[in-house]
Amino acid sequence: MAYEFKLPDLGEGLTEGEVARWLVAEGDEIAEDQPLVEIQTDKTTVEIPSPAAGIVTSILVAAGEVVPVGTVLVVIGGDASAPAPSAVSDVSRGQSPGHVESRQVGRVQATPIVRRVAQELGVDLESIAPSGPGGRITEADVRAAATPAEGRREQLRGVRRQIAAHLTEAHREVPAVTYVEECDFSGVDLKLLLPAVLRATASALQEFPELNARLEGDEIVYLDRYDLGVAIQTDQGLVVPVVRACERRSLDELRADIDALAERARAGKLAPEELRGSTFTITSAGKLGGLLVTPLVNHPEVGILGVHRIAPRPVVRDGEIVVRRMGNISVTFDHRVVDGARAAEFALAVIARLEA
Repeated sequence: MAYEFKLPDLGEGLTEGEVARWLVAEGDEIAEDQPLVEIQTDKTTVEIPSPAAGIVTSILVAAGEVVPVGTVLVVIGGDASAPAPSAVSDVSRGQSPGHVESRQVGRVQATPIVRRVAQELGVDLESIAPSGPGGRITEADVRAAATPAEGRREQLRGVRRQIAAHLTEAHREVPAVTYVEECDFSGVDLKLLLPAVLRATASALQEFPELNARLEGDEIVYLDRYDLGVAIQTDQGLVVPVVRACERRSLDELRADIDALAERARAGKLAPEELRGSTFTITSAGKLGGLLVTPLVNHPEVGILGVHRIAPRPVVRDGEIVVRRMGNISVTFDHRVVDGARAAEFALAVIARLEA
């Protein structure tokens, strides 16, 4: 008996997922609870075990494809002599042999989604060399065939696809303004820089609640928690895990949380809940931060604070030129919710706490 495994509901309102990597191949024998597939969702990867034992009869969704929850990903048969892939998939749904044949015309193997894309782009599926498992044509194959070949092409996948979608939404929806001021970091232990910034920011947000808020329709939602996102660069792209309750944590506790989150982020092991629910975001690229960068607001938040390159600079103190460890602080904010004067006051409040 064949078992159709569908993309499960992974919670938190997710409606789709990307097949990041198959951990089995067609024809493999698999045990129940053996790792089956990695699903990329909301900037993290979830490993899903097999719900049944048997032979992997047919992999229906190629790595890199994004499909809705409930889509059949793979068919697991009772033995290696199970029916042909498309027949197993469609007959087990109770569909007619004619429907199966419509997917196999000219021996071309492609999902209905891929066929629709090919029709929209005017691409002949029979002219395409398939790159998917089991000789299937993927959406990337179709789009590549529809575009004149020029340069090296690489499909947006995984974290990079999530970043592209998120930043496009943020840029389209948020009228952002950036305020910049310099900060004297001479009194800050640079080993505790990020924890100090988180604590100073959480403290200042309590004075400026409109920056610890969200805009939902025609309402401003003021949040009474201070869960700050920390932008971390990984080999796969930028992720923003969340440090909880920053207003009541010690510097050592904050540093431990940041270090643990950064380690899991770079290993691709962050849990979905570790990437959700931030109320405000901090970004600091260290030596790569530059003199000034204008970060994009992490939608649906209304503000993001940037810490830029810190280095010895000549400054005037009490009429004397002295060398101090200086760096710029920026606050990018959603001007629909936050006035410029309030954003400037917030930035100066953070700076005052750091300089103290």
